[in-house]
Amino acid sequence: MNKKNLRIKYKSLRQQLSETEIEEKSLAIANQALKLPVWEKTYFHIFLPIAEQKEVDTEFLLHLLSGKDKEIVVSKSDFKTHAMIHYLLTDNTKIRKNDYNIPEPVDGIEVPSSKIDVVFVPLLAFDKIGHRVGYGKGFYDKFLSECKPDAIKIGLSFYEAEDLIEDIFDNDIRLDYCVTPEKIWEFN
Repeated sequence: MNKKNLRIKYKSLRQQLSETEIEEKSLAIANQALKLPVWEKTYFHIFLPIAEQKEVDTEFLLHLLSGKDKEIVVSKSDFKTHAMIHYLLTDNTKIRKNDYNIPEPVDGIEVPSSKIDVVFVPLLAFDKIGHRVGYGKGFYDKFLSECKPDAIKIGLSFYEAEDLIEDIFDNDIRLDYCVTPEKIWEFN
């Protein structure tokens, strides 16, 4: 299936989820994530979910990261340049929703992309070889291309893999893992 049709399919599937289902599936994803071989790393980038888009609720993962004393990094999007500016998440970080309902830090201590060890990546769909479909703006592909080559890229999905995403571009960056409520997909 192509990206356009996958976006339509998975946006529709997500809109059918109840708050309870989102919470249960998000908790199951966090529990699966505990099995990933990444917990010796230091800098973890995580997305703050867009509730209106019924994204995976990363609050459970945030608690895990905090409990393991990890450096947690969140981003602010620049819609003119399609770049992301990364900030250390601290007790003093003020979070505010932007015009697209994305919760973002207002400001704080900047962290360069090159310092990030692990990135939890939002997505709408993924395939069995690690390609993903996002919202189509290219923010994450640009950000992931700025990370160090050994940064670990982990998708989070309520749903299992599609067989193949047909219209992949050269600049699409593959995931290393994708965590669903049922399992961990490994791609390398």
